[in-house]
Amino acid sequence: MTEGNFVDYVKIYVSSGKGGKGSTHLHREKFIEKGGPDGGDGGRGGHVYLVGNKGLWTLFHLKFARHIKAGNGGDGSGDRSTGADGDDKFIEVPLGTVVKDKETGEILFEITEDGEKQVLSRGGKGGLGNWHFRSSTNQTPRYSQPGLPGAEMDVILELKVLADVGLVGFPNAGKSTLLSVLTSAKPKIADYPFTTLKPNLGIVAYRDFQSFVIADIPGIIEGAAEGKGLGHYFLRHIERNSTLLFLVPVDTPDIKGEYDILVNELTKYNPEMLDKERLLVISKCDMLDDELKAELKTELDVAFKDVPYMFISSVAQQGLTELKDKLWKMLND
Repeated sequence: MTEGNFVDYVKIYVSSGKGGKGSTHLHREKFIEKGGPDGGDGGRGGHVYLVGNKGLWTLFHLKFARHIKAGNGGDGSGDRSTGADGDDKFIEVPLGTVVKDKETGEILFEITEDGEKQVLSRGGKGGLGNWHFRSSTNQTPRYSQPGLPGAEMDVILELKVLADVGLVGFPNAGKSTLLSVLTSAKPKIADYPFTTLKPNLGIVAYRDFQSFVIADIPGIIEGAAEGKGLGHYFLRHIERNSTLLFLVPVDTPDIKGEYDILVNELTKYNPEMLDKERLLVISKCDMLDDELKAELKTELDVAFKDVPYMFISSVAQQGLTELKDKLWKMLND
């Protein structure tokens, strides 16, 4: 799927169906005088549902479906026949979709499980036929109820990627390269910033046929929480990751400074990010010999007393097995 087909934010207008009219009918049959009222009820209007589908990972199929309408209920008829219910409309969305009211910004609900079904817009109730209004003092009522109108609303669907581990780092930190060697994903890799323009997901195969999901989040820069770069647009995807893997290249002038900037941007966007498990991974370590690595380790032990860190090289395939073991342990502790 191309980058242009990854859509994680859409606005749609939905309207449920209106209820059918109740029938005003008097029973007419040969040899039966004064048959009385027998008007049936109108059918209810169709509902609009959102349904979780684990086979979807983007909202692209809704990008051009701006108006989604359910069917109207059928009118009632004689012999107490109820009108048909309006056709329901089912909108399939990927797991992790948050639904907001466009007018108020209120979060209505979110879809997190496969097959989960939520009513987005409820259809109007069908009107009662004149059969319901008969009485000893009004034996031939010649009125019935109209159906209730359906509901109309503008909603925002916002996708937050569901993954166990989120890769966080500056542009060109090597996140896509790491994802490509840990999983079968084929992200775009190049030697210029902002190569990744959409979150990429991959499944990491672990021992005994076990696995976990890792997501490469597009590069964050200083000021991302205020809207700079691409970070503000994709920061919401990191909210759903249980473990954050901070990737910093070993040739960065200030490893601690770059790590602090990343943590600061996440915290400004959502302070709850600090509650997530964190792992610092120093990449491109094939450029270091043992002496330089030992010297760097001494510095990092002082700078990162509370954050575990590791040395790896995606290109040279160094430290990847240890990285998998560490992530698996963090996810399952």
